[in-house]
Amino acid sequence: MPKLKTNKAAKKRYSYTATNKVKRTKSNRRHLLAHRTTKQKRQLRAQRGYADKTCEAGIKKLLPYGN
Repeated sequence: MPKLKTNKAAKKRYSYTATNKVKRTKSNRRHLLAHRTTKQKRQLRAQRGYADKTCEAGIKKLLPYGN
């Protein structure tokens, strides 16, 4: 059976935890941060989010070998 290719766009956006959950980065942290309050920026920094359960199967197809 041939090797499966990893989707490079998905590799940059998602990663797996030790328990095989899919981690994702939070949005709104790239630019236009000057007008946001300190509280907003701190809360975005606090933790990474997890991918929704409904999307998880599709993401795992794009990342067949983890990361």
